[in-house]
Amino acid sequence: MGDFLTGKVVAVTGAGRGIGRAVALACAEHGAKVVVNDYGVAMDGSEPTSEVADAVVKEIEAAGGQAVAVADSVASMEGGARIVGTAVETWGRIDGVVTVAGNLRERMLFNMSEDEFDSVIATHLKGTFTVVQAASKVMRAQGSGSIVGFTSGAYALGSVAQANYSAAKGGIVSFIRSAALGLNKYGVNANCVAPVARTRMSANVPMDLKEIGEPEDVAELVVFLLSDHAKEITGQVYTAAGPKIALWDQPHEIKAMYRDEGWTAESIAATLPTAIGQDPMPVLAQLKEYAAAAARKKAAEAAAG
Repeated sequence: MGDFLTGKVVAVTGAGRGIGRAVALACAEHGAKVVVNDYGVAMDGSEPTSEVADAVVKEIEAAGGQAVAVADSVASMEGGARIVGTAVETWGRIDGVVTVAGNLRERMLFNMSEDEFDSVIATHLKGTFTVVQAASKVMRAQGSGSIVGFTSGAYALGSVAQANYSAAKGGIVSFIRSAALGLNKYGVNANCVAPVARTRMSANVPMDLKEIGEPEDVAELVVFLLSDHAKEITGQVYTAAGPKIALWDQPHEIKAMYRDEGWTAESIAATLPTAIGQDPMPVLAQLKEYAAAAARKKAAEAAAG
């Protein structure tokens, strides 16, 4: 048993499986009282059940910890408020919230339905807002608290068939950075974790992930960010991928050009390509390499045939 979170009350969303479960267990192991939230749906969003959250509570209790289950959906304001309210009603405070809950609706942009877009935005982005908004009221009054949002490298790099997911994860980073700015004077910090771990969601990623770990690797970073050891850290994005922990940069301008008389489309066309150009997309370069390799293979097979 560790002691990084002794005496703290932490709520974890999406805590019935995968990374969320690992986070909830690790928080309890480090001394926190835990609200275990999970709507308990299947991958396609159907058949909600409280059993997965209840099962994690039983695991925590069997190990000597304290926990309570909340099976509400984070996509509603009522659900977010109930998660935080349960912590306050049960233990009198809320010291940390970790918003892991998420879903995937993979589809090429031109085939993506409104429901596939809305569902992902509602679970990831709005689901972060509903819980953090409710917690921020309590934390402000307490003068302390820690918020950990969950994002993905897709927020910065994009994704071929996950425009909805990338948009939600980018929104979470902006939201958490804004929360860090707005809540800092009240003693509340806010950070993001971009996990790369083996889960039922990552199993559907159509790319070979060279750097990947287990949910437990991610959980240890989250425990640190929730602890007093990290109270001066805020507005950051960290990746946890097995043996690697990485820090993402803060967005900033990298090049600029000026024209005293102002710009026209013609003067931009004459200047921009050579003066500031563009910052290459790493994933786009990979896709082009894959396409070129496939074309070479096809040509070789045709020549051999």
